[in-house]
Amino acid sequence: MDIAVIGSGAWGTTLAGLLKGNGHKTELLSSRAEFLAKSLPVKARMIVFACASIAFRAAAKLLRGVIQDDVILVNCSKGIEINTGNRLSRVLAEELGAENRIAVLTGPSHAEEVRQELPTGLLAASTDIAAAEKVQSVFMNENFRVYTSTDIVGAELCGALKNVIAIGVGISDGLGYGDNTAAMLMTRGLAEITRLGEKLGGSRDTFSGLAGVGDLIVTCTSKHSRNRRAGINIGRGLTPLSAVSEVSEFVEGFYTAAAVHKLAEIQNVEMPICSAIYSILYEGRNPSETTRELMTRERKNENEPVGS
Repeated sequence: MDIAVIGSGAWGTTLAGLLKGNGHKTELLSSRAEFLAKSLPVKARMIVFACASIAFRAAAKLLRGVIQDDVILVNCSKGIEINTGNRLSRVLAEELGAENRIAVLTGPSHAEEVRQELPTGLLAASTDIAAAEKVQSVFMNENFRVYTSTDIVGAELCGALKNVIAIGVGISDGLGYGDNTAAMLMTRGLAEITRLGEKLGGSRDTFSGLAGVGDLIVTCTSKHSRNRRAGINIGRGLTPLSAVSEVSEFVEGFYTAAAVHKLAEIQNVEMPICSAIYSILYEGRNPSETTRELMTRERKNENEPVGS
């Protein structure tokens, strides 16, 4: 199959290499408008988007009218459009139409380990199971296992929101807190992700699977996680902007935190951990004081449908 991968960063480059290894004719394209425009028209039968959320709509817009109507569009980016709060597959639908040919590929998948051909498991999701199965067949090999689902909403939200929690766990690590704290943030963070995700139409099962708890674990604990590294820098005293700059790679969770804060307000969903992370990133709140406020909130039953 002819495949174009848009986004020449670490993840896009890794996916292009994997697809070539699977025997597909693969072209790697920069998501920067001036370079992508020179590559058009794109004649691929599948287009894989692996660019940052801030460049996503511009890249999709450039493809309008120059790709065939039955091309499968695969979002491999893990973010939310900050200005609109849209999932990135919604951006693809708005710019290129045909939701039934849009899929998401997500899950615990650091590029560094995929390049080493270490066993990895992901989820391909689409409202059209045939599209998800096509993505599964194209990407899957003996080291890269892909499951399918029709819950594109839950899959995409998991991939985006876990980055925010990973920043929080990084802040905790930078402050010198222990494993207990990290486990609490991850577990209660997952409860918040699930709560918002279900409100927006996602399935609870997705949040307990590879796209949800799987990706949350790897992003919150791995040395490869740029979101966790940014959080560590903040916990050690850097300003959020300096902390993100120090990582020298795109920190998606920094932008997603703002989008999630807006979404939670619009949907009237209580997300105290995400709210606390937002206040540290965008309102200059002190991480230690914010932790104290979280720990001294009113008493809760863990299984309450609302609250954390």
